[in-house]
Amino acid sequence: MNIIPLMMAIPLGSAFLIPLVSKKNRSLPDILGNLTTLSLFLLSLFLISQTPRVYYMGGWPPPYGIVLVLDALSVFMLLIVNLITFLITLYSISYMEIYTSKLRFYSLLLLMLAGMNGVILTGDIFNLFVFLEIAVISAYALTGFGTEAEELEASFKYLVLGSVSSIFILLGIGFLYSLTGTLNMADLSLKMSSLSPSMLSFIAILFLFGFGMKAALVPFHPWLPDAHPSAPAPISAMLSGLLIKAGGVYPLFRIYYTLFGWNISPLPSVLMLLGGLSMVGGALLALTQYDLKRLLAYSSISNIGYIVVGFSLGTPLGILAALFHIFSHAVSKSLLFLSSGSLEYTLHTRDIRRMGGVEERMPLTSFSGTVGALSLAGIPPFNAFWSKLFLLLALIQAERWGWVIFTALVSVLSMGYYLRMNRYVFLGHLRSSYRRIKESPATMVVPMFCLALIAIFLGMVLISPVKELLLNKAVSVLLESKEYAKLVLGGIK
Repeated sequence: MNIIPLMMAIPLGSAFLIPLVSKKNRSLPDILGNLTTLSLFLLSLFLISQTPRVYYMGGWPPPYGIVLVLDALSVFMLLIVNLITFLITLYSISYMEIYTSKLRFYSLLLLMLAGMNGVILTGDIFNLFVFLEIAVISAYALTGFGTEAEELEASFKYLVLGSVSSIFILLGIGFLYSLTGTLNMADLSLKMSSLSPSMLSFIAILFLFGFGMKAALVPFHPWLPDAHPSAPAPISAMLSGLLIKAGGVYPLFRIYYTLFGWNISPLPSVLMLLGGLSMVGGALLALTQYDLKRLLAYSSISNIGYIVVGFSLGTPLGILAALFHIFSHAVSKSLLFLSSGSLEYTLHTRDIRRMGGVEERMPLTSFSGTVGALSLAGIPPFNAFWSKLFLLLALIQAERWGWVIFTALVSVLSMGYYLRMNRYVFLGHLRSSYRRIKESPATMVVPMFCLALIAIFLGMVLISPVKELLLNKAVSVLLESKEYAKLVLGGIK
């Protein structure tokens, strides 16, 4: 149990330590940053065997004290976040040499990681807000890390819209506290039945606006297409692969299922509609893009739609499909953003029309990018094919035939822009100006290759173990929301 707070304490401590000890040694930020993320990944692996657990901060029991809750859903999210962050920091060793201050980069990135881990573990809704602000404020700074005009403009837009979303979340928390007198989520779940349906709906809408903007759900998405392309490639991977899920989708549905019980009409229908708009809107906008990172950013909006539709079904198979797509998209989209960074690092362009035939000179980057593209295009046997198939089966099981056809058509659109991207970037004739280019450094290639292998093996051989060990238990956490209160409060209530 004493390991649980280390998931926040280690990155917070390292974030403040790195600037203090690294000013005269350029290699220390890389060493300390990667040791920190590696240790957190190993701890998250260890915590799989420790669920469920509740840690009382300062020894104060709930609902009076702050608690950290380790259940199957939080372990699932911790594993995704810390695995991919470790590979991203490894990639950053070479990539971030082109930027000004590595020690500030690692410090901000670790603050973001600490915030995401805190959002995942906390059992207190106000502390969820605090940890979320730590993560997104770091993201604002990292989006504008290159300090060019485009990056600073994107960072400012992200800051303004992110602040608006935070106000909605804080208002929702304020109303809950004024009506129930508690901030502990387990205690809140027991007291929600005493609130009027109209007040419950109003608070649910506030959270939808707030967390929907953090998740870039249509129509709350305008900040994302500028922020994600403008950030350095490792941060684009963090934002699209992790933050919009750990800071947007995860807290939204953790709160809805745990506190509200998923029975507030017409909330499921509204969320399903917004998920569908995100799916098709992101896909159509991605089809028109020639900026590689902007194409991937719009694709993230579309894929968030798949996740929200799965959660909105409220069925075991629908939730399983949503959780598996969180994992699949985190792996494949992080892989694609790192691949785009490798291409930009070598070719000095993001315009796919100026690329072509790159596989001849950059075979490992081309292999990794192709795997990521084929996965999110829904090509079997890659991981995202299975998560999309699970979603279609969940829609069929729920007899949502219109949604089945709609989801299949959007998947065809996704296949179209990913195959188009692959043809422009990796296939065709190599330009004469690129004849002397070479593969990116090993510290960039190895993380991409690892993510590519995860995408392949997760779809081919690991799907059954992951489903049994992680997914089924995480689904149960959301469906059996009363068990959350029993776990946290124990014999107190």
